[in-house]
Amino acid sequence: MKTQNTLSENMSHLKRKHINRESRTAWLFLLPGIVLLMLFVFWPIIYSLPLAFTNYSVIAEPAFVGLANFKKAFSDPDFIMSLVNSLIYVLIVPIMQIFSMLLANMVNQKIRGIKLFRTLYYIPVVTSTVAVSIIWSWLLSSNGLINAMLKMTGVISENIGWLTNKQTALATLMFITLWKGLGYYMMIYLAGLQSIPGELIEAAEMDGATKVQAFFKITMPLLRPQIVLCSLMSLMGALRVFDEPFVLTKGGPANSTMTSSLYIYKNGFEKFDFGYSAALGLIVSVIVILLSIVIFKYNKKAEEGMY
Repeated sequence: MKTQNTLSENMSHLKRKHINRESRTAWLFLLPGIVLLMLFVFWPIIYSLPLAFTNYSVIAEPAFVGLANFKKAFSDPDFIMSLVNSLIYVLIVPIMQIFSMLLANMVNQKIRGIKLFRTLYYIPVVTSTVAVSIIWSWLLSSNGLINAMLKMTGVISENIGWLTNKQTALATLMFITLWKGLGYYMMIYLAGLQSIPGELIEAAEMDGATKVQAFFKITMPLLRPQIVLCSLMSLMGALRVFDEPFVLTKGGPANSTMTSSLYIYKNGFEKFDFGYSAALGLIVSVIVILLSIVIFKYNKKAEEGMY
């Protein structure tokens, strides 16, 4: 009995030692990423919190101003417009998720050359935003290819300034963002689809379920983790969109494409009003957090309804 207890203790000790060694190895691999996150993400966030309550600029010493920056923000029509534009941008989130899920289903088929299509759909994701923007600015110019094709087919009678017209500029940027992000979310959904056992779908179809019923009753519920992840990522990306407006329109015409991130950038790095810029960033961060909580709550309620 004593020998058996000693053997059990030795086995437990070896198991703990093995787990500790694995944990140390894992932390060593994580360390470079953690250091980069601390330096370039967490430290700037922590530093910007007290900065939001000052009138700090590069020229003068920072002085505490309390809530003055926040009061200024909510009475600033340009910031309100940029915030509205960012919230309008959120409208592409469900559209992007639906289309990327459909694309994932399409490229999940076992047909010849499907890897080529996956690569083609993913190319915009890895292509430089600047290069993409230059191509789109050429295509969407008044004398560009898109206007020429639309006139040729009789859809329009005169050229449209897609990026210079207040009525079309924001919608055009949203389309470009949608086009560029589809491949990224498609790959996440594709990974989720390939982890679903094919036997489940086959069993449902043998029981009389159509492909559409099998998709909504089996595939969609099993894809819930990917749906929540992609929805959160695209929501945060939409609220913080910067590249496309900055490169293509600079927020114009007449601030019609000015997003909150671009407005924060302009106040911080063009006007050097870093205190006000930090306050704006804090407001946008709170909005992102609140919307993220709504998504989590909705997902939790949906899961409870399932079970």
